[in-house]
Amino acid sequence: MQKILVVDDEPAIVTLLSYNLTQANYDVETAMNGNDALALATSQTFDAILLDLMLPGMDGVEVTRKLRQERIATPIIMITAKTDEFDKVFGLEIGADDYITKPFSPREVIARLKAALRRYQNVPEDFATSLTSQMIQIGDIVIDTAKVTVRRRGERVQLTPKEYELLLYLAKRPHQVLKRDQLLEGVWGFDYAGQTRMVDVHMSHLRDKLEPDPKHPIYLKTVRGFGYRLEAPLHD
Repeated sequence: MQKILVVDDEPAIVTLLSYNLTQANYDVETAMNGNDALALATSQTFDAILLDLMLPGMDGVEVTRKLRQERIATPIIMITAKTDEFDKVFGLEIGADDYITKPFSPREVIARLKAALRRYQNVPEDFATSLTSQMIQIGDIVIDTAKVTVRRRGERVQLTPKEYELLLYLAKRPHQVLKRDQLLEGVWGFDYAGQTRMVDVHMSHLRDKLEPDPKHPIYLKTVRGFGYRLEAPLHD
């Protein structure tokens, strides 16, 4: 049974989510402040975390930041009452995998949760490789699709599930210029139509983790006015 951590300071929301997730056959733990959430998430193993943005003690942004600093890659779906695009993008920038805006329906939450769990646990069917082609190498970057790992110069690179999906999508189409809308549809799906800023945020994360100099990328190139492409540098 998959284990979910629900974090919100509103008892009604905690009860609503706990009930519906339990009915959907998830094992649920709860917390009502950021400090308790961080303690639980660092001492136990969860399959996903539903995390409110505005929490007493330590807000959801800080909880997410600390979990990612600890290299805990558990999918985090941020729950926010704020509708400003900056707040949503900021949440993604510091390591959240998705967000849901209040008010929400339990059905929407479960659908988003299932999608996040699928991304984390399995390589998507679109990216399936044959048994003889489980490794993809681009310069010093090696993607092992069987183990769902990424290494650069032999060192393991910790990516979030969405960062991994984006890199793999690009790696399957080397040297092709891919538009933001194409990346958005291929990696995030139709639910995110038009939200191309998410592509830029995750591309920035990948550059920070993979590029020798993120400000002058040699792998993840921007093609101005079009989109992005992944290429192997001649020299690294």
